[in-house]
Amino acid sequence: MRIQRRTFGKLAVGAAAAGVAAPAIAQGKPFTIGFSMNLTGPLAPNGKATLLAMQIWEEEINAKGGLLGRPVKLVYYDDQSNPSTVPGLYTKLMDVDKVDIIASSYATNMVAPAMPIVMQHDRTFFGLLGLAVNTEFNYKRYFSMTPTGGPRPKESFAEGFFEVAVAQTPKPVTVAMCGADAEFPRNAMDGARNVIKRLGLKIVYDKTYPPATSDYTPVVRAIAATNPDIFLACSYPADSVGLIRASHEVGFKPKVYGGGMVGLQATAIKTQLGPLLNGIVVYDFWLPWAGFASDAGRAFVEKYQTRSAAAGVDLLGYYLPPFAYARMEVIEQAVKGAGSADDAKLADFCRKTTFKTVVGDIKFNAEGEWDTAQVMAVQFQGIQGNGVDQFKDPKTEVILWPTKYKTGNIIYPYDPKK
Repeated sequence: MRIQRRTFGKLAVGAAAAGVAAPAIAQGKPFTIGFSMNLTGPLAPNGKATLLAMQIWEEEINAKGGLLGRPVKLVYYDDQSNPSTVPGLYTKLMDVDKVDIIASSYATNMVAPAMPIVMQHDRTFFGLLGLAVNTEFNYKRYFSMTPTGGPRPKESFAEGFFEVAVAQTPKPVTVAMCGADAEFPRNAMDGARNVIKRLGLKIVYDKTYPPATSDYTPVVRAIAATNPDIFLACSYPADSVGLIRASHEVGFKPKVYGGGMVGLQATAIKTQLGPLLNGIVVYDFWLPWAGFASDAGRAFVEKYQTRSAAAGVDLLGYYLPPFAYARMEVIEQAVKGAGSADDAKLADFCRKTTFKTVVGDIKFNAEGEWDTAQVMAVQFQGIQGNGVDQFKDPKTEVILWPTKYKTGNIIYPYDPKK
């Protein structure tokens, strides 16, 4: 399979970019960073935005002289959003391409199948938005760029959603949850069960559906029949859209709706669904109006936005791009700090270092997760039509939790008309 070397807008790529952007870079063998990425398939909207952010970093690092005096080159393959393609691609990256650094694709379902291959090669592995992937592997050279961290990463994903729910009056009691029968939903639902038990809630529906599901009306009807107070979906983008549309069709209106719906953070899906988002409470990781957002983070997003339209990727770039870029900052600091691409030295440096990134200071715990989780619970409010500019307004995506970052109050109970 040939390497996918796509050019987004005016982005320069690979070694050619090194020669144009930074003629002072030492000539010779490039310093290679290898990964697969979801460039086609259902995860492609997020995957392409991720790649653009990484290419921006590639340009910048080459303009500064590369790494270890060598021009940096991203070496990547399209994994087609299909977990079954991942093992073969990572075998090729390490055995044939012999890349200096190995990084993951985006999403739990794509990170997990790469882990055994990386472990067999004893490589240091830099993940991206994988939920508690290392819980089963306990690999000491894995470092994850995802805000779902802390001592209980699975629980951190939905904790804010349930904390917001139980603070309401009258207090909701019963919970229905669903997700596809795949790695990410299983991990997220495992964590949710622990939170539900801790908060004294009662589960009335807890089932998975086949990953290939396309008609979500039967799923929603079965859930609605249990009349839950809270509905939690642990879903990937296509599922999230399908569940929301089916809920509107059948008139399903629990008191709190949403939770773990991946995709609602993407600009294209926000504009696609428009007012159908109103009232949904969901997780998010980074917004320019969040209290923890830094000037550096906002500056990166502004730079990304100057290229996003021409590249045909997520226009706003609030969700994945900051973390994709931050992962590259971690790799850069690790290589410079270790003074080498040696995997043992990289892993040792990563375990003891606090990294400075556009999403804040990051320190990894023993499992390679963030030492402290940083997940928000937000609610969509007042969305009208399908225009993109409204999603730049903090009033349309109100931060509910953690309370120290709160920007508004929840509309309760769930009312899709508000």
